[in-house]
Amino acid sequence: MRLNNYIKKSLTRQIVALMMLFALMLSMGLAILLLLEEHINESFYQDREKLVKKEAIVQEIESSFNLVFFNIRGYFAYNNSELKTNAISLRPEIRKLISDFNDTAETAEEKAFGKEMNEFADFYFIEKLPISIEYFETGNMDDVIKMAESGTTARINNFQNDTHHFLQKLKSDLDDRVQLLIIQQSYIQTGFFLFLVIILVILFRMIRIMFKKVGQPLTQFAHAADEIARGGKAELNVGQDRMDELAVLSVAFSKMVKTLQEKEQDLLAQNEELLAQQDELQAQSEALEEALGTMRSNERKLERRNDLINGISNSLQKQEVLESIVINMSYVIEADCGLIVMLENNESASFGISSLGVEQFKNHLTSGLIERLKQTKEGFAVKRQLLQEEKGYHEKTVFGYDLYLPIISSNQEVTAVMVFTRYGFPFIQKHMDEYTALSKQIGLSLDKISTYENSEADRKLNQDILNTVKEGLQYVDRDGCIMQVNKQLCEMFHCEDGFDGIVGQTWDKWSVLLKKQVVDEDGFTEFIWRAFNGETSSGETFVYKTKDRGHVCQMYCEGLYQNNERVGTVLVHRDITREFKVDEMKSEFVSTVSHELRTPLASILGFSELLLNRELKAEKQKKYLMTILNEAKRLTSLINDFLDVQRMESGKQTYEKKYIELLPIIEKVIENQQVQTDVHRIILESFDGNDLILGDSCKIEQVFSNLISNAIKYSPSGGPVYIRLFEENGLLHIEVEDHGLGIPENAAADIFKKFYRVDNSDRRRIGGTGLGLSIVQEIVKAHDGDINVFSKYGEGSTFRVSIPAVYKPSHGLDENIHQSGTRYEVLVIEDDQSLAELIIQELTETNLHAKHFNTGRDALAYMENHLPDAIVLDIMLDEGLDGWSIMKILKRNEVLSHIPIIISTALDEKEKGLSLGAQDYFIKPYQSGSLSMAILQTLLKVGKAGQILIPENSPGD
Repeated sequence: MRLNNYIKKSLTRQIVALMMLFALMLSMGLAILLLLEEHINESFYQDREKLVKKEAIVQEIESSFNLVFFNIRGYFAYNNSELKTNAISLRPEIRKLISDFNDTAETAEEKAFGKEMNEFADFYFIEKLPISIEYFETGNMDDVIKMAESGTTARINNFQNDTHHFLQKLKSDLDDRVQLLIIQQSYIQTGFFLFLVIILVILFRMIRIMFKKVGQPLTQFAHAADEIARGGKAELNVGQDRMDELAVLSVAFSKMVKTLQEKEQDLLAQNEELLAQQDELQAQSEALEEALGTMRSNERKLERRNDLINGISNSLQKQEVLESIVINMSYVIEADCGLIVMLENNESASFGISSLGVEQFKNHLTSGLIERLKQTKEGFAVKRQLLQEEKGYHEKTVFGYDLYLPIISSNQEVTAVMVFTRYGFPFIQKHMDEYTALSKQIGLSLDKISTYENSEADRKLNQDILNTVKEGLQYVDRDGCIMQVNKQLCEMFHCEDGFDGIVGQTWDKWSVLLKKQVVDEDGFTEFIWRAFNGETSSGETFVYKTKDRGHVCQMYCEGLYQNNERVGTVLVHRDITREFKVDEMKSEFVSTVSHELRTPLASILGFSELLLNRELKAEKQKKYLMTILNEAKRLTSLINDFLDVQRMESGKQTYEKKYIELLPIIEKVIENQQVQTDVHRIILESFDGNDLILGDSCKIEQVFSNLISNAIKYSPSGGPVYIRLFEENGLLHIEVEDHGLGIPENAAADIFKKFYRVDNSDRRRIGGTGLGLSIVQEIVKAHDGDINVFSKYGEGSTFRVSIPAVYKPSHGLDENIHQSGTRYEVLVIEDDQSLAELIIQELTETNLHAKHFNTGRDALAYMENHLPDAIVLDIMLDEGLDGWSIMKILKRNEVLSHIPIIISTALDEKEKGLSLGAQDYFIKPYQSGSLSMAILQTLLKVGKAGQILIPENSPGD
């Protein structure tokens, strides 16, 4: 009994202790499980919240920086100050975002990235942006480009890449946190199951121990417990009527079994709940992955849109922008190929389309689909069956979908069309608004480019107009900054870099640059300063002289007003060097002429008074009379020079050109000049070639008289004067060489100008009017020749005259034979018999074969079988067919149209005659010999009838 009591008490204590221990362990396991799970979830959500917050801050920083870059580039492209203001205003916001990020930074990498953002913000906003803006605002775009190429652009790109990589890392960390949560949940569930198994094992072991202590009943209890542990049903052999501790134990055991079953049900329920939670976490993970995929897809779309925006914003070259548009639009809307065409000028760009396809589309811009775009101004999609060349290796029917989008300008005109094609899947209607928005943005960009092109064309036109002005123009704003100059100003002041070297410079810089090149620096600067301040009077000018070339310039200014407000000053620099030199030469000429005229007049007057007032011997009278005659000839020569210059300037100088031999004329001049000097020897070098030219013998004699006289005059120490002739390339060259004073190098270009004389004392003593060489040049040019001078100062000069040579025919000059062996035939159509005979006589004397007709009909009938070399035509003929009609008939005839026509008439309608194709026009009466001279000049150039005629004015016009 005591044993039973003891067993009972012991069993009771053990069972109670066991149950309490089991309940405690189970409760502790469940509590630990719940706490651990709660801790893991809370840690996950805290870490996720931090990562999301960091990601949002970095994305906002990246977006703000991209907006700053976009605005600054827009400011540089369009000079829109509002864009610059918007960009600078984002600096505080970016600084605050960077500070917020640094506050949340935990890892060394995050702190390093925060430091990098701070350093980049300092680099961009403090070091580079203000300097680049200053360069741009002062017009130094080259410096802006150099700054960008020297590392600024690379630094910006590196920062954008680092930001992008950091965002990718944050997204990767977020994914890692999700995967870690799933793994930890799995570990908790596995641990709980292990915990249950361990508790059951412990319980089983304790029961077996109790069973051994109390004996067989307890063994049965253990066996029953074992059955229960295996999931079976345990039956106890303890009698129902027993009242001992085993019965109590049996009851307790039964209750325990029931409790275990209930607990097992609870655990199974909790296990199912955990499985459900696991499924939910898996679903959340899949949702996060799907959201991540969507976010990445959106990111790619944003990147493609960003590429599109950058492509249309970073360039003002239309073709480059068009190519960027069609490529990036194809990526944005996921098209396989695309095309954009400007309707105004057919400029285009394509992606994935052959050149033949592009031309085909351009040739059908008036098709119905394009007209639909113009009328509706709305995009639409078209489904069509693919052509054979588009299907590739597919054999079945395949459909393609074409998207037509209009590009509308700011004035609501369709200026361009875009067409994109997808193979196999259609364009969705709900995306049409997005496509339309993109096309509007493209339209705005093309409008900007068009505006830029128009403004650039206007600017170039204005600059070209300014560059055609002979004066140097300079526009300066009210702050003294140069806004515009023309080419002449840059040439006057030797701007090394052209317009770019001076435009945009401030007063302090360009005034120093300009005044260094003028003689009167202080006066130059003072006048400009007074001009800026409006202190100059109307018509006030300032004359200055340049240091390098000695040019004389006149400067005046005018204020520029807009809405009655002075916005700047226009300075005009006029090069008056020529006028200044002409004035100097005229003054010098008046002085020289006074001297040249007074000297012979004094001699004439003096010797005349002697002859009148005194009785002189015959020898002295003859000597004085010869002196008076020579001085009178000298005056006559001076007056003739003046008259020749006047006639040449007015175009009234006439030349009686004939075939003349040059050597006899030169020999005559040498003979006349040799008697004028005793210290010179005029040497004519031997020449046995052709010396025949077509010219006026008197004028040619005047040329060489002047040249040889100058050679003698400007060789005051005497010496030889060489005359040599030689033929080269159809030109007859005549050189006059002396060994006198020579010509300074800086004066060689001016010696043929009227009134010009070399400025030195040696030549001043020699005298002269400065007209001789000018007259010589005009005469030589009238003979289709040229004159050049080769001189070395102090050693002498050589003047070379070059005149076209005329070759002697084999039967003598007077026969005037063609290369073909026949004479030139001239047809004279003149109804006045006396005048016709005079013309025939003149032509015969020049060895031309002349044939006369009284009427135009007879002449036309003759020309059906005979082709003349030239025609002399009267306009006012007696019969019905006048000269105008004859000219029209000849010019319409393919065979006769090239025969040169010389009009001889009393009708003063020269312009009409020349416009109808006449070679020359003579108004009766005209100087004898001029008609034959004009015909000879024409025939020498044209040759036989039927060759092409090149008209030129004759000296008799």
